[in-house]
This record gives sequence, structure tokens and C-alpha cells, in this order.
Amino acid sequence: MNSRVLKAGIREEVWRMMEERGVASFPVPVRGRIPNFKGAERAAALLAADPEFEEARVVKVNPDSPQLAVRKEVLRSGKTLVMPTPRLRGGFLLIDSRTVPRRELERAATIRGAFVYGKPVHPSELPEVDLIVLGSVAVTEDGWRVGKGEGYAELEYAILRTFGKVEEGVKVYTTVHELQITDFVPVEPFDVAVDAIFTDRRVIRCPQRRKPDRIYWELLEEEKLSEIPLLRELRRRSFG
Repeated sequence: MNSRVLKAGIREEVWRMMEERGVASFPVPVRGRIPNFKGAERAAALLAADPEFEEARVVKVNPDSPQLAVRKEVLRSGKTLVMPTPRLRGGFLLIDSRTVPRRELERAATIRGAFVYGKPVHPSELPEVDLIVLGSVAVTEDGWRVGKGEGYAELEYAILRTFGKVEEGVKVYTTVHELQITDFVPVEPFDVAVDAIFTDRRVIRCPQRRKPDRIYWELLEEEKLSEIPLLRELRRRSFG
């Protein structure tokens, strides 16, 4: 059985369990999403207490619902938030907390608010990223994760590495519910392992693993190239 089929089965099982056991939060149903979960705020608070977070100046966080609390923590802490636009169609948004009125910080952490208070920035003009927070559908305690199946987190990471905005040693974290922790995830060359997992109950430190430093063009579907202008630009640069 190939990795895609195995990953799809893991997703379906996690989505089913979260809804059946009543831990899924709005928006529901969670199938097809990075699932929001009860306890996401507590997980974000544990992440915000981590030394890597405290020292970071620029934090890249995915735009999904369960990481809204993380994005709020970034802006409340006076940091700069880098947020990919949904499906990467508009590239990246840069939200500098210093330019956002304090009463509007929570709104600025939402997708809609980020488009109001952030500015679209080409990856070449982004500041260097000090910490990355990804959403996950499932993750193992040794750091391998499954997203919702579209590969955007891996592409975002590869794009930022390509433009020199993420160094090899930059930590990658995720916040999940305990039910999203699984025993096995098949690994593919482009997968980005996480260095720590934050639930509402605990912090799990994962083994340090080498992360991909390029886009795997040979594994990229043509559909992604047609959807994402940045990828077309990078392919032209790479292959002329």
C-alpha cells in the first residue's frame, strides 16, 4: 500500500474519532480540514511559554482555525507574524504587531483581519523566520505529521528555504489534541518533521531530523503549479 493511501486512512480515522468523541470545535465537520479542537487555547499557551517562542521575533503560523490562538499569542507578544494566504494563492502576509492597534490584535490574527492589517510580501522580502508552527491532522511522537493532504505546509517550508528565509536549525512546532497523536505515519522525501508537539496537556519533544531544503519538482502535481504563482516563478528561475 502506498504512502498516499496510508496517509488518507490516518486522516479519516482521526477526523472520525474527533467528531465521535466530541473534541472537534468549529468549523465542523472537520473532514477535509486541519481540525480545530477543544483545548487549542491551552496548547497555544504552552507553546507561548516555550523558550524558542519567547526568543523568536518572527514566527510563521499556518492560517487554519486550531492555530488561531497561536497567531494571537504571536501578536500579543509583540512579534511579527508571517501567515501564508489560503492555498498560497496570494503568497504570504506579514503582520507586524507594532503597526496594529492593541484593541485590534485579536482581529489581526484571523484570516480576514490579516488581510486588513497585514501586507502581501514576496518571500524574497520577508524577514528571516525564527520559528514555524504548523497545523496537523495527525502526528507521531517522533515528529512525523500528516496534514490535510494538499501539501501546502511542505511547499511553504520549501519556498522559504529556497529564498533563504528559514535556516536548517529553525524549529518547527505543531499544536494538536491528544487524539491526533498516532503511532505511525509513512514518510515521504518532502515531509517536514516537527521538533515539538503541544497539546492541552503536555509538551512532547521530538528527535531532531534533517528537513528538506528544496522543492521536489519531480513529485509536484501540475495542478499546484497552475494554482500557485510563486511556484511557477520558482520553476522558471530553476529551469528557465
